[in-house]
Amino acid sequence: MQLVFIYGPTASGKLTVGRELAKLRGYKLFHRHIVEDMAATVLPFGTEHFNRVREHTMLNVFREAVDRNTSLIFTFLPERTIKESFISHTCVVVDRLGGQVAFAELTCPNDVIESRLGNADRRAWGKVTDVARYRELTAKGAFGYHYLPIPRVRIDTSRVSAVDAAKQIDRSLDG
Repeated sequence: MQLVFIYGPTASGKLTVGRELAKLRGYKLFHRHIVEDMAATVLPFGTEHFNRVREHTMLNVFREAVDRNTSLIFTFLPERTIKESFISHTCVVVDRLGGQVAFAELTCPNDVIESRLGNADRRAWGKVTDVARYRELTAKGAFGYHYLPIPRVRIDTSRVSAVDAAKQIDRSLDG
C-alpha cells in the first residue's frame, strides 16, 4: 500500500493534481475536505473537538487503507489547526502496518495563488475563495506549520499543468 501525501499552500493545485494522479495510478483520492465537511456538520471548525475528530478520522482511513492494501492519494494543507504531530503519526500508522508514505510538495507564487482563489472548484468545496480573507488568514499565521517532510518531488504548479505535475509525481513513485 502506498500513501501519496501531497502537500502545499492554498490554491497550489493539490486536489487538481491529485485527481490527475489518481487517473494515472488507479489510486483512491482522499482529500482532507471530505473529512472536514463531515466533521463540520456536527462541530465548529477549528475547535478542539473538530480537530480531534478530523485527525482521528484521517488516521483511521489510513489504517483501513493499509489493512485492505488500498493505495491512496491524500491532499494536505499545512495549517495551524492540525497538530504538528499529525504527519509523524501518519507515517507511524502507515509504516507499522506495512505501507509506505511518499511525500510530494506543490509550490506556487503568491500572486498565482491569489489569482486561483476564485475558481469554481474551490467554491464547491467551501475553500477560501476571497483574496482579502486569504490575506487576513495568512497575516494571522493560519497557514503556519513548523515541520514538513522532505518530499520526493517538489513542483511549482505555476510552471506546469496539473497533468504534467501528476506525471512528475508518478515518475517519482517508481524511483
